Amino acid sequence: MTTGLLNRRQVLVAGAAMLASTALARAHNGTVHVTIEWTNTDPFAHTATVKGGWEVTIPPGQKATHVVTADDTVEYYCRFHPNMKGHIRVVG
Repeated sequence: MTTGLLNRRQVLVAGAAMLASTALARAHNGTVHVTIEWTNTDPFAHTATVKGGWEVTIPPGQKATHVVTADDTVEYYCRFHPNMKGHIRVVG
């Protein structure tokens, strides 16, 4: 296993772990806010890109976040590395 492959897997695992550990917070108006955070430990950039939707750029060695809404379901991928994929499903 190469270091680059390991780092890409770490990014996906970190994103999945953050997704699993992110708590829902209800605002006073009943709106549900879910913040997703990705951590990029690679020396090159990644993205969380939703085709026809939003894109989050994750610079090397940094973190990036995105807020999704209740009942949101998206498939995302890294625009630079299309084999890196993830899924977010928020059940409200």
